[in-house]
Amino acid sequence: MASLSFVSSPFLFLFLSVVLLISPAHSLNCTSQKFTNNKVFDNCTDLPTLDAYLHYTYNSSNSSLSIAFKAPPAETDGWVGWGVNLNGTGMAGAQALVALKNGTVVVVKKYNLASYTDIEETSKLTVDVWDLSAESDSTGNFVIFASVKVPAGPSVNQIWQVGPSVKDGFPEKHGFASANLQAMGKLELVASKSSGGKTTGGTVGAQSSTHLVGAQSSTHLAEEIADDHPTN
Repeated sequence: MASLSFVSSPFLFLFLSVVLLISPAHSLNCTSQKFTNNKVFDNCTDLPTLDAYLHYTYNSSNSSLSIAFKAPPAETDGWVGWGVNLNGTGMAGAQALVALKNGTVVVVKKYNLASYTDIEETSKLTVDVWDLSAESDSTGNFVIFASVKVPAGPSVNQIWQVGPSVKDGFPEKHGFASANLQAMGKLELVASKSSGGKTTGGTVGAQSSTHLVGAQSSTHLAEEIADDHPTN
């Protein structure tokens, strides 16, 4: 009886190779993700960079987004951030939520990114934010939960980012690879469905001209925050 081998069965080898390549990508699709607090959102989108995902429900009655932003920090003790920009497409003018560890607990901080040189932690953003919380999952991802008031309209500009470390409670600079520089896009607002079911939705268009932290590699979040929060 002839034995089966990859050499004598090139089509089997090709089939197995394709399966191995495809399977991991399918397991990472946002529609298969669940949260420990059992929150469910009407829509989700696999963001194009940084292994990030956005789950969201748009409430047209008060023009607000209920979101769960999920991403792995660049390193175990790093940070992840998501925000909206009502005046542009990049970092300048954005209102950001940043998740980082405080001891063993993941917390969320608010940052007003007024310009490339004016970045500060704040207790109140220019957009209303409520139901703010964070968690980490078993695979090392951080998740930011929030409800955010946005202007009524067909879309809103969003930004997202991840960084490797936190110093004195403040996020240090992120990387400047293309994945970091293109971490932005337009989120199409989709009205909530009465069924409450989760479906994929939203359109994200990455751009490379601007990004979450700094217009130049010499300008980054940690340096600018340090200027406003000198250590003793």
